[in-house]
Amino acid sequence: MKKVITYGTFDLLHYGHVNLLQRAKALGDYLIVAISTDEFNWNMKNKKCYFSYEERKRLVEAIRYVDLVIPEESWEQKVKDVDEFKVDTFVIGDDWEGKFDFLKEKCEVVYLPRTPEISTTQIKKDLNSK
Repeated sequence: MKKVITYGTFDLLHYGHVNLLQRAKALGDYLIVAISTDEFNWNMKNKKCYFSYEERKRLVEAIRYVDLVIPEESWEQKVKDVDEFKVDTFVIGDDWEGKFDFLKEKCEVVYLPRTPEISTTQIKKDLNSK
């Protein structure tokens, strides 16, 4: 079985997220999604989410391409997760291009193009301008 892992905040879930998860799942048989916890988002990314970790987890778990959701609690955990879950492919959006090449020693690394016309940042900007 080929295992794939991806990471993200997945706040204000939208079709760009679903596109990413669908394309990630197409690269293997089992998709693991690591969702940033509220504490990690606030303490390390200085980001406050609209939905709590538990709410975001429930939403992502409901997507048919996703087999397992785990919490992301630190930047460093990616290496541990790849080893622990015996991951074959690490997938993330191409806005992170090159940032995770160090994982190539352990697995394939794929940077997928974002869905260009949608982003959580843009949704927030649009809502704030109304």
